[in-house]
Amino acid sequence: MKALGRVRVLRRQLPFGRFVLGAVLVGVPLALALLGPLTVGGPGPRAASFTLGDGHWLGTDFVGRDVWRQVLLGGRPVVVVALTATALAYLVALPLGLISALTHRIWLEETLMRPLDVLLAVPSLLMILLVASVFSPGATGLALLVALVNIPDAARIVRAAAADVASRPAVEALRMQGESWWRIAVGHVGRSILRPLAADAGVRLTGVVYLVATAAFLGIGVAPDAADWAVMVDRNRTGLFVQPWAVVVPALLIVALTMGCNLLCDAALRGAAPRDPALRKGPRS
Repeated sequence: MKALGRVRVLRRQLPFGRFVLGAVLVGVPLALALLGPLTVGGPGPRAASFTLGDGHWLGTDFVGRDVWRQVLLGGRPVVVVALTATALAYLVALPLGLISALTHRIWLEETLMRPLDVLLAVPSLLMILLVASVFSPGATGLALLVALVNIPDAARIVRAAAADVASRPAVEALRMQGESWWRIAVGHVGRSILRPLAADAGVRLTGVVYLVATAAFLGIGVAPDAADWAVMVDRNRTGLFVQPWAVVVPALLIVALTMGCNLLCDAALRGAAPRDPALRKGPRS
């Protein structure tokens, strides 16, 4: 019982301790992605493919380039495209979901949500492949495509969470008091759905990173020999058992980014969860 009490005291003294693991997992790939291109030197001479040593402490890749240099350069495309696509998806999904949940006009709700149902019926990766077969999207085009395929289900989640809050008596009382739509939607309903949106954001960012990495793995939005973590996994997999670092390191960085985002959102939800005062006293000894 004394040990349990010490743990509780430590958690009270370190209120942000639950964020440490997630912050570390996210911080490493983010630091490499954002600061890596600023610290990398020149390309240098190429060596033999899939070799270790000779000044290359992570070895060389499939064309003899230094793997550490490729790791420093390859994170920014994945991270920037994934974060941009997630932000764009919510930028569109939030107003669509809030308007659909708070409007009393059925025709407006149907007009906003039914086209999204059509998009939702098409698998995300198939949609990206279909568009990529017509024109070759760059990094910007890939971010827009990934955002587009994430808007329908994000808007439905926002609408479902907001509709539950909008049906409460407090919202009806605000309407009767003559409060503006903006104040009701953002000031009350928006704040009330922050927890489910935070949970969805962690899962959605994981899915977005998966889509961006898969698209890069298939050569969509990036050059075949580009410095990109997903491209590194694809192009170097033939030498996995000869020189594994060219595949393992970028793969682990992608996994750390997705896991860390989920852990941070999980920790934020636990911190925001209401606690029963009776549970704070702990078990009686």
